Formats: sequence, C-alpha cells, structure tokens
Amino acid sequence: MASKGRNWRLYAKMLGVGVAVCVGGPAFTLWVSPTEDELFKKYNPELQKRSLEGRYEKQKEFDDFVSNLKRLAKSDKAIWYVQKDEEERRSNEAKAAKRMAEKTREAAVDPVKEEMRREAGLSK
Repeated sequence: MASKGRNWRLYAKMLGVGVAVCVGGPAFTLWVSPTEDELFKKYNPELQKRSLEGRYEKQKEFDDFVSNLKRLAKSDKAIWYVQKDEEERRSNEAKAAKRMAEKTREAAVDPVKEEMRREAGLSK
C-alpha cells in the first residue's frame, strides 16, 4: 500500500484559519471597543462634571502609588513584605505624631488648669 503524499491544501487552510483567528479576533475587538472619549461622551452631564473634577486627584493618587511601588521594588525583599514593613512604619509614625500632639495639647492646657486652681484657691 503506497502512502499518500502530504495534503498541502489542508495545511494551507489550517494556517489561513489560524492566522485569521489570531489576527482577526483582536483586530475585531479593537474595532468594536469604544474609545475613552466615546465612553465619556455617553455619560450624562452630571457624571461628566464629576469625572472632570476628580480627574486631577485620581491621576496624582495613581502617580504617587506607582512612584511608591517603584521605590519599594528596589528592595531585595519581596514587594508584599516591603509594603507590610512600610505600612507598619507609617502606622508607628502616625501613633508617634498623635502622642506628640496630645503631649503638646496637655502642655498647653496644664498652665491654664493650674491658673484656674490658683484662682479657685485649690492646691495641687
């Protein structure tokens, strides 16, 4: 029994369909997807106004986030450990700042309390 030759026509069809799916699918998706401007124009005017008002803050927040990630990524440790350490450091700083503010407030209130005691004739 003689073996048949390769079916080059079948291979060509398979290659053509593969290219059509691999290239045509993403191209069709890009063609059908609306752009950001088209989506923005479909918003009602109130949403457009709110979106424009908050745009600068969101962009700044995102830029800060990315720059912080880049700074933290320079470490040799995994990023989630570095982020956890950073959160702990910030928490400790916030607690220390709160304690300092409380001490400052108490330092400002103590002379007033002492003056009130003296005026009332009470001793410490």
